Amino acid sequence: MASVWSQAESNGRVYYYNTVTKATQWTKPEELMTPSERALANQPWKQHTSPEGRPYWYHGETKQTTWEMPEVYKNALAQSSQLPKPQMPAPQFVAGGAHSFSSQPQQRDRDDYGERIGQDRQIGYGQVDMNGARGVTLDTQNDPNYATFEEGEAAFISLLRRQKVQPDWTWEQTMRATIKDPQYRALKDPKDRKAAFEKYAVEVRLQEKDRAKERLAKLRTDFGTMLRRHPEIRHYTRWKTARPIIEGETIFRSTNDDTERKQLFEEYIIELKKAHVEQEAVARKSAMDELVQILMGLDLEPYTRWAEADSMIRSDNKFQGDSKFLTLSKSDILTAFENHIKSLERTFNDERQREKNSKVRRERQNRDRFLDLLSELRAAGKIKAGTKWMSIYPDIKDDARYINMLGQRGSGSTPLDLFWDVVEEEERTIRIVRNDVYDVLEDKRYEVTPKTTFQEFLALMSTDRRTLSIPEDTLSLIFARLQEKLVRKSEHDQHANERHQRRNIDALRSKIKHLSNPPVTASSTWETVRPQVAHTEEFKVLDSDDLRRQAFEKVIRRVREKEDDHADRERSSHGKRDRRNGYAYDPRDHAREPRHRTPELDIYEAERRKAMADRERVYSSKSGATGLSPPPIMPVPRSRERDRHESENEEAIVIRPMIWSIRLVLLCAGRKM
Repeated sequence: MASVWSQAESNGRVYYYNTVTKATQWTKPEELMTPSERALANQPWKQHTSPEGRPYWYHGETKQTTWEMPEVYKNALAQSSQLPKPQMPAPQFVAGGAHSFSSQPQQRDRDDYGERIGQDRQIGYGQVDMNGARGVTLDTQNDPNYATFEEGEAAFISLLRRQKVQPDWTWEQTMRATIKDPQYRALKDPKDRKAAFEKYAVEVRLQEKDRAKERLAKLRTDFGTMLRRHPEIRHYTRWKTARPIIEGETIFRSTNDDTERKQLFEEYIIELKKAHVEQEAVARKSAMDELVQILMGLDLEPYTRWAEADSMIRSDNKFQGDSKFLTLSKSDILTAFENHIKSLERTFNDERQREKNSKVRRERQNRDRFLDLLSELRAAGKIKAGTKWMSIYPDIKDDARYINMLGQRGSGSTPLDLFWDVVEEEERTIRIVRNDVYDVLEDKRYEVTPKTTFQEFLALMSTDRRTLSIPEDTLSLIFARLQEKLVRKSEHDQHANERHQRRNIDALRSKIKHLSNPPVTASSTWETVRPQVAHTEEFKVLDSDDLRRQAFEKVIRRVREKEDDHADRERSSHGKRDRRNGYAYDPRDHAREPRHRTPELDIYEAERRKAMADRERVYSSKSGATGLSPPPIMPVPRSRERDRHESENEEAIVIRPMIWSIRLVLLCAGRKM
């Protein structure tokens, strides 16, 4: 009966398809399984292969894995091997060397055993195999049978070793070399044979690699021993220099690969370089330690310069007499010096910090003792609210607690600051009492005036229980401050009245200044101006006629100043205009003008005239045949008087600012003196 299941493949993976139900699955249906597969499928252990090609078994229920074949799996495998094997029909041979099989078609079921037998017999009966070689007839009745797959695999691998199969052979070459041996069929499935061959090739390659490593390790050891016998080979020796030295050695001829020899030599040189570096490091460390000891013995200061320290180090006898210091560079010596200086600086800074802390502690103790002194004076009643420093200075100037506080800067508070702190505390205490006094004055509706006496104030305070217990000294201080407050208020009111009066005077002055019918002139009098402003608010605000007259006098004074300035400008402009027009010189005008010095003779005038003559002579020689110079430009005739006045004006423009500057400097110097 035909099966409803069919086999298909997707992306190289086989799956199974039910043609009736249209269902698909990855597991092989029981209908398509061989009897051996059914026997193995009924137990929980399944065989798998690791990525390295090693088989292992997995329990589907307990999730357990093992490299050893479980007993259950062995029993199922033994039962599957005892099942009857299908018999293949015998081939029928015909004349001429041709052969034919039974007219019934060969049944191709899923039995691996039948498939393997069919493949073996095809090769055995003279068919052409996959390599194109004609096979020979094999006796399949004497095929070896092994109880387990591992035994068959071991027998097949043993065959490969006997036949000296190389790991670089192909599977076809291996088949030609081993197919005639009965152990070839120790594994029935050709896939298992090929897998065993691949496993064998991997093992052989690993063994060859291990043997090559062992040989190279032994050769490396012998090569190193040989090189150590030649002390002339140093860490800087090259291969082309060392090869003639060692090519006569037996170890050198033990390998024919020159690349391998060079590699071993380079490894030995690397070891020598590493040892040399370690030796230099040890010597350098020893030299650096000795240098540190030398630096400690030089008694350097934290601020010592490198130039000075370098000369001191190089002149040291120990440094000059020991050759190990030659391994140190100047940079190494500088580094050691910097580290030593940093150490000295840390020590110096630590010492300064300790001194600073000690000073701060001492100053704090002095401050606490001085505060105790102030507390004693406060308890004795010598420091109260409003107490001045000079009142207690005679009592503390000879006290050691005060003298120790002098000159202290670290504490941040001077004796005077601490004194004012104590006075401020007394002030805070007296403020509470002062508020009670103010409350009593407000309740009694009593106003303290500058004429109020302390006895009147004291009698008032004794009538209220809130101020009855206040000491008389405290009440005296409060009364004195009230009197001071009244005096300050009176002075402030007086200054405010004066400012208001000045503003009123300026307002009336502005009113008088802007009168237009008639305007105020220098000849105006207060009697003529008074009726014009008597009706204004500015006039009425001032309650004294003297103040009003004072505003008028300011206006008249300003008008006269303006007229005088205008007259001076007019006289100056008329005098200049007359001189320009050639009028006779007036000595009175000269008296009003500032006097100036007569200009000095120009000492370079002769040189300028000589230079002009030289230029004229050169120009004459370069001119035409006539040798004549161009006619000179004649100046416009000017009067001698006009030239004299212009020179004086130019001189005045230059000299006058200098004279004023000198006068200003002399005036400032006289004020300072």
